[in-house]
Amino acid sequence: MHFTAATIAAIMQFTAAAVAAPTDLERRASCTITSVSSLSSAKSSCSTITIGTLEVPAGETLDLTGLSSGTKVIFDGTVTFGYKEWSGPLVSVSGTKITVTGSSGNLLNGGGASWWDGEGSNGGKTKPKFFYAHSMIDSSITGLNIKNTPVQCFSINNSENLTIDSVTIDNSDGDVTDGGHNTDAFDIGSSTGITINKATVYNQDDCVAINSGENIAFTNGYCSGGHGLSIGSVGGRSDNIVKGVVFSDTTVINSQNAVRIKTVYDATGSVSNVTYSGITLKNISKYGIVIEQDYENGSPTGTPTSGVPISDVTLSNVKGTVKSSGTDIYILCASCSDFTFSGVSVTGGKTSTSCKGVPSGVSC
Repeated sequence: MHFTAATIAAIMQFTAAAVAAPTDLERRASCTITSVSSLSSAKSSCSTITIGTLEVPAGETLDLTGLSSGTKVIFDGTVTFGYKEWSGPLVSVSGTKITVTGSSGNLLNGGGASWWDGEGSNGGKTKPKFFYAHSMIDSSITGLNIKNTPVQCFSINNSENLTIDSVTIDNSDGDVTDGGHNTDAFDIGSSTGITINKATVYNQDDCVAINSGENIAFTNGYCSGGHGLSIGSVGGRSDNIVKGVVFSDTTVINSQNAVRIKTVYDATGSVSNVTYSGITLKNISKYGIVIEQDYENGSPTGTPTSGVPISDVTLSNVKGTVKSSGTDIYILCASCSDFTFSGVSVTGGKTSTSCKGVPSGVSC
């Protein structure tokens, strides 16, 4: 076979270009990050991003947003954050089919004590939220160890089919005067198909708070020191629908509340198809079970409104103890229907004399 000089030159040019251009595999290599400044290039060139021991500069976000589909992120060391008064977040992740995992011994240390002043997000120092899991689609977060968040930990928003598994959030150092406040572990809004499994939480606010969303499950959890398993408050946002929620096989201990549903006074929206099953309560200080439709500016008014009806609620095998100064069950409804309580035994506290609108078949 004979080639012309022009053909040979074209072949050589093509071959040289092929050798010089990195393959897709090379572009999607594994890389380890030890400085925030190297993240930008890693996001575009690495299929696996390992976060080693790292100090994030004050006022900056560990920005893992807009990751390529299928990217793996591994936390393999201790991540700390410089101090600055700002709103955060300290960490942010987004993308499709993203896998975030923590190696053995990993730690994301929020350094919360630098911000804590007992005010939380209600005043005092401006405190950064910790971890935005926004717009995470068909993704997972597994095995992270998180300590001392300044205020709220996970903000889950506009996400679909996200699983969070075996995550520990330990804010117990905030259990001091002028310590941690509003340290919610998981705040969920406008999201669908969220599963949180085997979470261990020590904090000073909601273990989980669902403000809006559908098909959400919190299972096999352990919640200590906070405000319990909460829906709401629902109302007053752009999205005020909560539908299809299961809390199951979870212990709530040394907390203000255990089971809680709260809707906003004179707002609109709905809460429906909610199940609490296999919930163990221990040493609850305020309410074992509380369902109320009277929240306004974060405080109860004592007068429920019907704009956010609560329907199709099942409590099954919810058992445990409340402190003698607390109240076993408190229900304050203007529009609550289709409630089923079975195997509910909450004892040790007072019996409320202020219940209103209690659905048929349910005692308060």
